Amino acid sequence: MVFPVVGGDGKPTGYEISNSLRFNDDDSPKVSRSISSSGSARNATLSVWVKRGNLGTRQQIYSNKTASSGFSGMNVYFYTDDKLYIDHHDGSNNKSLYTTQVFRDVSAWYHIVHTIDTTTGTATNRLRLYVNGTEVTDFGTDQNPSQNADLALSNSTGDQSIGDDPRDNNDLFDGYMAEYNFVDGTTLDPTYFGETNDNGVWIPKKPDVSSYGTNGFYLQFKQTGTSANSSGIGADTSGNDNHMSVTNLAATDVTTDTPTNNFATLNPLQTITYPTLAEGNLVQTGHSSSDSAGIGATIMPASGKWYAEAKVPNISSASEGYPHFGITDTSLLSTRGTQGTKIAAGFKINDAASVTNTNILGTTTLTNTNWPSWSNNDIINFALDLDNRKLYIGKNGTYINSGDPAAGSNHQITWANSTEISLILAGYSVSSGSGGGGDDTSWNYGNPAFSISSGNADANGYGNFEYAPPSGYYAICTKNLAEYG
Repeated sequence: MVFPVVGGDGKPTGYEISNSLRFNDDDSPKVSRSISSSGSARNATLSVWVKRGNLGTRQQIYSNKTASSGFSGMNVYFYTDDKLYIDHHDGSNNKSLYTTQVFRDVSAWYHIVHTIDTTTGTATNRLRLYVNGTEVTDFGTDQNPSQNADLALSNSTGDQSIGDDPRDNNDLFDGYMAEYNFVDGTTLDPTYFGETNDNGVWIPKKPDVSSYGTNGFYLQFKQTGTSANSSGIGADTSGNDNHMSVTNLAATDVTTDTPTNNFATLNPLQTITYPTLAEGNLVQTGHSSSDSAGIGATIMPASGKWYAEAKVPNISSASEGYPHFGITDTSLLSTRGTQGTKIAAGFKINDAASVTNTNILGTTTLTNTNWPSWSNNDIINFALDLDNRKLYIGKNGTYINSGDPAAGSNHQITWANSTEISLILAGYSVSSGSGGGGDDTSWNYGNPAFSISSGNADANGYGNFEYAPPSGYYAICTKNLAEYG
């Protein structure tokens, strides 16, 4: 199954975004700066690309705290109902836009542009919101400030904060952000930051901003340092040098998953209560139930040859806690089932158990069940050949039973059915009875959440893997999907 994604299409300007920043809400991350000089109180533009991780919680995209009174002058956030909320304080109360539209596609990059112009005589044009180049006009709450009202857009007594509410350091963002622009003193429509390509898809373009104003900034997340300077993660490349401090963010949080090359992650919409996801939906934590289905990727090609890695940092000492890995029909991931019954074929790490369910994908064969012993932080290699219906499984770069994915020999799993089948690399982590258990599993579809010691890309130069993808196999991202999927 191919999920809706942005990226991988032809671009009129050829503009590429190289990096994004991953926010893991469990870490309480944020990017922020203290404002020393007030900027405009009447005109501003916010433009940012976001890819969501967790759903159903309040998550701040931007916030400006006014310290003198404790209220938040400007708030842009996803609320618990997954709608997009905007609040502006005019000194007396909030003026708000609350969408009726929900934003729950964890596979897609959303381009959010919010403009402020209190000088205009048309009330509905004072606060405007655009998503993927289209203006949002349907609001559950639609309030506008009075003409020439002074809002607390960038007040000298406050902090600009990305990823949390600086009043209490809560409402933490979870997911990815890229191409973050705040323009102080100028109102710009979305065409200054994006455009429609030949396929009718809204895509980024190089920002056309002549002046960012006193407190404006442009964050491209190209650096990996933790200081508030030009080498830091929060480096401002607008020319203003409004560099931001980073809190609980590291070099591994600077990623290549971007609006112009969207990488697969684990998909919480495919599964049930368990497992819990973290690190931009790349880390799957252990289950606490004995009947859980598993989880797959946001992007699963229908054809081609694909490579991915998985890492289990702490191998459980109890056999019921070991995770399962294998393939299945994607449609089965949203239903519960007893341990192993939702896998078409797979193995249980550090356990003799193997699974073959021929009723799922037709005749399914495990050609080798002599699985190796696994240790903490071993890398599991997956080479998935959808054209020939073969899955090769390796340990730390060496494929089991002398498997050779490039030559097409000695695979571990094969299956018969291909009609309307979406195959998945499904990680199962289940426990028996009330023991709790299961091991965290960190997935790498080319955009890892764990440190890579060697650094290997596929033949197209995409992905960052611990081990080199076999010849002819590619990272699961939209650039490759457009060519091979």
